Amino acid sequence: MKKILGLIKKELMLTIAVLAALISLLITPPSEKLLSAIDWHTLGTLFMMLTVLEGFKKENIFRPVLRLAGKIRSMVGLSMFLVFSVFFSSMFVTNDISLIIFVPLTIILFRAGKKESYILPVITMENIAAIRGSMLTPFGSPQNLFIFGQSGVSAWQFILYMLPIWLISGGFLVVFVLFLFRKNIREKTDVSHDDVAGTWQKEGKVRRIAYLCMFVFVLVTILSRTEYWWIAAICVAAAVLITDRKILLKTDYVLLLTFLCFFVFSSSIAANQQISGFLSSAVAHHEYVWSILLSQLISNVPASIVLYPFAENKGALLYGLDSAGLCFLIGSLASVINYRIYVREYPGKGKKFLLVFTGISLLFFAFVAIPGYFISLNPL
Repeated sequence: MKKILGLIKKELMLTIAVLAALISLLITPPSEKLLSAIDWHTLGTLFMMLTVLEGFKKENIFRPVLRLAGKIRSMVGLSMFLVFSVFFSSMFVTNDISLIIFVPLTIILFRAGKKESYILPVITMENIAAIRGSMLTPFGSPQNLFIFGQSGVSAWQFILYMLPIWLISGGFLVVFVLFLFRKNIREKTDVSHDDVAGTWQKEGKVRRIAYLCMFVFVLVTILSRTEYWWIAAICVAAAVLITDRKILLKTDYVLLLTFLCFFVFSSSIAANQQISGFLSSAVAHHEYVWSILLSQLISNVPASIVLYPFAENKGALLYGLDSAGLCFLIGSLASVINYRIYVREYPGKGKKFLLVFTGISLLFFAFVAIPGYFISLNPL
């Protein structure tokens, strides 16, 4: 029983997804139609991306970026570098992966330089950077990937639509970092960074090249919208199996299973005429608000799956989902990952994290929510 309770506590999002799927199946019994309504394309694409990025982490492919960070001596410069490394990298490697890479590095650098008082505000801004940076591209976050795959718009249309609020967010991030160091804008880091980047093993060169090739292959698969995505998924799985089979054990299957359960939930709800009728009338023309509010209960990724069938303005839905993580911790899975990384390093400081995180995130949300709303009135 203790193990079960521990698993529920550790994987709360999966628990909610499983319960939601089971309850929905009581409302709409399982059928062949329900099975075919599940978005297997998104699940396959997500599997490829998560697996390849696990290879990136293991082979330390971002080492050049980490080495560059080690040469910066100004606290403002280092914080800007870390925050905007997350901002730009999240567009390509997803927001959660960018946090997994840079949040631990931030803790190492600031702890070594006796600058721990800045860790919480900077990793909170990195969290904001991950959420707002990733919104620009179709593959920056799971919800972007899902809506892009469903909407039928081109990648260029998607990027142009997200560009205004992306630029606004980047500008506010600069202001927030400068405000943090307002008392001493020239403060130094006072730390040696020689070893923070790690090393590249000579025998890992082939694997690094293989993972870079696979990453390009996955991006082409996403952008081309090929109907043979399932062949691409098999090819990636086979390539990883040959390159380093242990990586397949590290793929985030919990996230994939969570997605699957919410697909079942969404399909079951959509198949029920009374519930779908209510959501159709309630969500239509209010997608921005609904996506933000529902995400605070079940997070933005599952909220995208639940609300998409009932949304008329897909752009408003997307803007809301990509703003939801700026409110409270549960609003984005990326935020939960950030919290986990911090409390592993600082046990018992979870309450402090939540206070700082929520305060800074809500302040940033107050600046971008209204511009985001007005921009989202134009459909995607």
